[in-house]
Amino acid sequence: MKYLISGGGTGGHIYPALSIVSEIKAKDKSADILYVGTEYGLESELVPRENIDFKTIRVKGMPRKINKELFKSIKELLFGINDARKILNEFKPDIVIGTGGYVCGPIVYMAKKKNIKAVIHEQNAFPGITNKILSRYVDKVLVTFEESKDYFKYEDRVVVTGNPIRKELLEINKELAYESLKIEKDIPLVLSFGGSGGQKSLNDAMYEVIKKRNLEEDTQTIHVTGKRHYDEFINRLKKDNIRLNERISVLPYLYQMPEAINIASLVITSAGAITLSELSAVGVASILIPKAYTAENHQEYNARSFEEKGASLVILEKDLDGESLDMAIDKLINDRKKMKSMAEKSLELSKTHAGEEIASIIIDLIDGETNYK
Repeated sequence: MKYLISGGGTGGHIYPALSIVSEIKAKDKSADILYVGTEYGLESELVPRENIDFKTIRVKGMPRKINKELFKSIKELLFGINDARKILNEFKPDIVIGTGGYVCGPIVYMAKKKNIKAVIHEQNAFPGITNKILSRYVDKVLVTFEESKDYFKYEDRVVVTGNPIRKELLEINKELAYESLKIEKDIPLVLSFGGSGGQKSLNDAMYEVIKKRNLEEDTQTIHVTGKRHYDEFINRLKKDNIRLNERISVLPYLYQMPEAINIASLVITSAGAITLSELSAVGVASILIPKAYTAENHQEYNARSFEEKGASLVILEKDLDGESLDMAIDKLINDRKKMKSMAEKSLELSKTHAGEEIASIIIDLIDGETNYK
């Protein structure tokens, strides 16, 4: 069978798409898969590395105001619809899958115009505008959060599947993880990171936390700044003559993130959908600091969902500083019962077989030859 998948712009749309591709291949050994993205999006780097056929269309995001850029975007959208039509005519997929981002708009829309089966996957508690529009046309809307069902008009099409996660996350040997990361098992580990690119507000607050905790030995800390913020963070430490003790690590990037998440006692991070899915998969307490500038403020919706279920504590960026974060860390680290309860609540939110379920739904939707127009 032929599967066309599209999603782009950020890792939050691309990585779920790649996970879905992996699950489809596991279930359908003869699967013919094509990924459609944009020429300059992150997907143009990530997808070819996975040896997945990749084609591009012309499309760009729509500004919220009426200006010159809006008319340029409309022109590009028309080009994108035409590109999508050509790709569909050439590839002739049995089904089209969209995982978010404006790139999947033209391809999913044109699929339904041609009577091709189509599904979309929404990662966030508050759906993106593209998926809200596309939900009117597709056969199934697959969502990560129960709360997001309320934002889609046709509730009978919505299925709560969860967000596909990296399988290696669930296969970590914790004993080896402690050893490789040089972490002592009997001392709580605080892991902090602001998503793949880092988060300045978190870095600023963690700087103050580390400055204080450098003199204490009741916790171990791994803080990941993000590559573009690392030099600034280290230079601040040097300027203040702070030499970190052996229980505090500051890194630009952590390749062993699956290992670190598995052995962390407390995770401090932003509230991207993939990150939250991984935290719940292993069951760990968290302090969430949603990024305020994300589209439709979706990270706060994600974070509040976890907080309401007792899995996380939320601090908004506008309320964040070193003192408030340090107090929150102290409160949890010194209340092991509370932290254990949060970890259990987090695990209750996990959907570790989301990728398999999504692939099954997709394959079940393909029920014969596609009726092309």
